[in-house]
Amino acid sequence: MTRFTVAIDGPAAAGKGTISKAVAAHFGFAHLDTGLLYRAVGAKTLAGADPIAAARSLTPADMQGNLRTPDVAQAASKVAVIAEVRAALVDFQRNFAARDGGAVLDGRDIGTVICPDADVKLFVTASAEVRAERRFLELSAKDHEVSRGQVLADVIARDKRDSEREEAPLKPAVDAVIIDTSDLSIEDAVAQAIARINAAR
Repeated sequence: MTRFTVAIDGPAAAGKGTISKAVAAHFGFAHLDTGLLYRAVGAKTLAGADPIAAARSLTPADMQGNLRTPDVAQAASKVAVIAEVRAALVDFQRNFAARDGGAVLDGRDIGTVICPDADVKLFVTASAEVRAERRFLELSAKDHEVSRGQVLADVIARDKRDSEREEAPLKPAVDAVIIDTSDLSIEDAVAQAIARINAAR
C-alpha cells in the first residue's frame, strides 16, 4: 500500500487518542501519539534535564514508564512552547507519517505544521467542562488525588498555553473536519472519523 496520512489534532481529553487508535486499528495503519514525545521530554525535565537537550537525545526507551500523570502533562505543555524542542521532534514525526502502509498521528499541530499535506485532517474537540470531567474520572480511577475544580483549572490553563504559544499553536487546519465529542459516544465519534477517511481514499 502507498502512503496515506491521517492527522488528528485537538485539545487534551477531547478523545483524539481513543479515536486515533480505533482508526489505526480499523484501517491497519501505524499510530503515533505525538503527545507522548512531549510527555517524555517533560518527564526528563522533571528529573532535572534541560528540555532542549532532552528532546534532542530522546530514545524509544524514554517513551516507556508512567507518562500519564498530571505533573508530566503540565511539564509536557510547558516544554512544548519551546521552539527548539519542537524542532528536535519534527523530523521524527514526519518520518513516521511518511511510512508506507498508512499512518495516523495525533497531537496539537499535526494538520497545521507536521503534516500540512495529510490526506485527511480531523480536529477533535469538546467543551472544557466535558473534557475536565473525563480527565478527572480517568485520574481518579488511577488513584490520583485530584479534585474536579483542580482538573478543570488545569485543562483551561493547558488550553490557553497550547492555543496562545507562538510556535505551532493549537488550532484546526483550515481544511480540517471538526468532530465535537461533547455529546457523542466514542462509537459515533469513531464512525464519523472512519467515514471521513473512507471518503478520501
